Amino acid sequence: MENAILLLKHVGYLAVLRDMESFNFSKSLLSKRFEKMIVEEEKKKEGKNEKLLADLCECFVLLNQFCISKELLSIVLPCLLKVGLDKDESEETQKEVEMAFLALSNINEYAIIDKNMYFSEMKEIIQHHQEHNNLTRLAYHSAWEFVIKRFCLDGSLEDVISNELHFAKEAIKELEELMNCVDWKRTKEEREKESQEEKVLLRWLLTLEYFLGSCLLWNEKYSELIRCVVQVYQTAKGNNEEIGSRCIYSLSMAAKNRAMKNEDLLNGGAVNAILKENQLPTMDDVNTQISLKFLISITGRLKGKKKEKMKEEHRKGLKRKMFEKMEEEGYEDVITSFHGIFVLLEGCLYPFISLNVCDYFVNV
Repeated sequence: MENAILLLKHVGYLAVLRDMESFNFSKSLLSKRFEKMIVEEEKKKEGKNEKLLADLCECFVLLNQFCISKELLSIVLPCLLKVGLDKDESEETQKEVEMAFLALSNINEYAIIDKNMYFSEMKEIIQHHQEHNNLTRLAYHSAWEFVIKRFCLDGSLEDVISNELHFAKEAIKELEELMNCVDWKRTKEEREKESQEEKVLLRWLLTLEYFLGSCLLWNEKYSELIRCVVQVYQTAKGNNEEIGSRCIYSLSMAAKNRAMKNEDLLNGGAVNAILKENQLPTMDDVNTQISLKFLISITGRLKGKKKEKMKEEHRKGLKRKMFEKMEEEGYEDVITSFHGIFVLLEGCLYPFISLNVCDYFVNV
């Protein structure tokens, strides 16, 4: 049993780190067996094995992000938080803490969890790390990932996330440090195997997609966060295409968010980065679609189709500045040319369009 659990924890660890979803695990006999063992171990009044229970919970959640019942969540959550609260800085404990947080980060964002079950503990864990730097990079990100996924359904968390835990500031710090740790000048053969830092950097960008698409309380750090994502994109371009694509998608999510200011996107370099991206002959269809949606959001804002909380004179000045930038890059005709397919791109069918769109886009 001990060896089987160790193996499954390793499998789950790699699956989550590589963003591989185990759709069929929840229907398997193994999943049912885990559920039964977790419930039975939790119900023991004497001789409860806390280490075994934590291992079982980690295996189950690492392999199953979709179908976790309320009953199991009420067992799994406090068990993993208890592991995460261990402040011992030994290497063995650090690895167990990392595994617990990675498991927590894998819980689906649509799982309904009362914030009283976790938020005070997560706040303590994050603040303790900010003071003592006691978590691994992966563990710290995973703690944030869990919190940001909960924020997607519970907007009441945003004030604490932004103004007490300083998410934007922390994300900028982590992105910059990870970016400096990666050897971007590796050969093509060496780049085929991603470093641990690249994996964590990619996970931060995935987390930013949730946050930038949902945040409502404007914070001056947001423009710095946009600038940092653009910097990651420019550094990763040509070296790690997956990270580059995730940067573009994060910027697209920010452009769709009505709380994000046009100045943040313009001054942060997002508009310029997207415009230059679309002129590359190596651009693929996916990045083209994402970039077009970014431009759709920007032009929609500037044409006043959606209300902006700014003075009309200021809005017109910003609009003129933005369109001058687009005209300077030769995009006036591009926007017009693609006007006919904007409706499709904004609708539910846009991921399935196959029009060799990137070739046409570059030619225009």
